[in-house]
Amino acid sequence: RAYAALGLRDEAQAAEREAVVTADGAGGVHLPMIACFHEWLKPALYLEVGVATGRSLALARPPGVAIGIDPAPAITETMAAETRLFTMTSDAYFASQPTPPIDLAFIDGMHSFDQALRDFINIERLCRPESVILIHDCWPRDAQTATRERRTMFWTGDVWKLIPILRATRPDLFVRTLTTPPSGLGVVTRLDPSSTVLADHYDRLVAEHMDRPFADLDADREGLMAPVDDDFDQIRALMETA
Repeated sequence: RAYAALGLRDEAQAAEREAVVTADGAGGVHLPMIACFHEWLKPALYLEVGVATGRSLALARPPGVAIGIDPAPAITETMAAETRLFTMTSDAYFASQPTPPIDLAFIDGMHSFDQALRDFINIERLCRPESVILIHDCWPRDAQTATRERRTMFWTGDVWKLIPILRATRPDLFVRTLTTPPSGLGVVTRLDPSSTVLADHYDRLVAEHMDRPFADLDADREGLMAPVDDDFDQIRALMETA
């Protein structure tokens, strides 16, 4: 705030990013929202792409089962539910592992929209219409932290592009973006495991959005992202209506 008051915009943004890193590292400020989905849905099977230390994977509760996928996990958390950890890439997992129907999934792997899109395609095939897929880092703070290649400590990549792709290509889906700190959560339901639209057009979608500028997002966040305030009761009401 002091930097901003002095008109030092770059310094203010850098200080804000450092504060976000500290807060997120201290406890994962998006985790309470994910915990709300667990409490509401009580998923029999929870699947997570991108496990890291296991903070979000540990939100699964018995009698549900959790599946975590990460080529290099660094688990520090104790799991309450029965948990199966696969130390491989998500592409390798979906190509080789049979999986029961998924009730809740969380995509938080590589920070690139094309990989997140592949993960979404593979997960939807294993879902029911009422299943829910959550996607991290869909509400980036600024252009500096939303680059495709990492340049800052706090970094969301270009995952945000997945939301307008889903909204434009699959209008049958329910797609919203929670503005949950520090970088949002995409929420998708009304899934169709038989749909091949995204897979059929994958190469074209990636080519069209690879160089899409952050300025597009800044110009129309409401229209592209369908944001919802960081309020679980609000998103639950919207989803129940859908």
